[in-house]
Amino acid sequence: KGWISMELVNIKNLSKSYGKKKVLDNINLTITNGKIVGLLGKNGAGKTTLIKLINDLLTPTEGKILINGKSVGVETKKIISYLPERTYLNKQMKVVEVLDYFSDFYDNFDKGKALKLLKDLDLDVNMNLSKMSKGMQEKVQLVLVMSRSADLYILDEPLGGVDPATRDYILDTILSNFKENASVIISTHLISDIERILDEVVFIDKGKIILQSEADKLRTKESASIDEVFRRMFKC
Repeated sequence: KGWISMELVNIKNLSKSYGKKKVLDNINLTITNGKIVGLLGKNGAGKTTLIKLINDLLTPTEGKILINGKSVGVETKKIISYLPERTYLNKQMKVVEVLDYFSDFYDNFDKGKALKLLKDLDLDVNMNLSKMSKGMQEKVQLVLVMSRSADLYILDEPLGGVDPATRDYILDTILSNFKENASVIISTHLISDIERILDEVVFIDKGKIILQSEADKLRTKESASIDEVFRRMFKC
């Protein structure tokens, strides 16, 4: 590969509190480019808060976040493609209208690619989102996010409402659609489903990062799947 490994995400001494409650506690994290990273933790561990901070949707209480060396803000939003946990699309719109909206809104959106992926997933572009099941809506959102040519893709629980067969398709869609030197952060508690595509894992618990490791190294060291290691550490 011709590109140089760079610090795509650099988080230093990051904390987020709401009143007396510390949701994130002094997080330090570096993610280089060209990686698929699993952000793994139980519900309420701080995954979504961390993601919202990286996306400039919340303000840190302390610490800082750099994306490609720039402080989080308007410039960094252009290079991040973010799939939130909940659907945010206007349900009254047809899929094709949403595509036009994305084309207008994002310079890096590839409408042709989106149309191809939607066709692969058997989704009708002339259908209203309100007529679609939750799983179908999730697929549409994922397609929109993966059809942007971004440096960083952040997917918050992308497999929540879809069946196992679709999960595999979605993982393969993620694998085959991001730019070569981009990175993907997938936040989930469904570890066994995504384990096969991860390069790195970050375990987060009670607002602290308790482990960051290459996926293969962790499996070798613990002689177990990442899902098993996670269960042992958290006694789920």
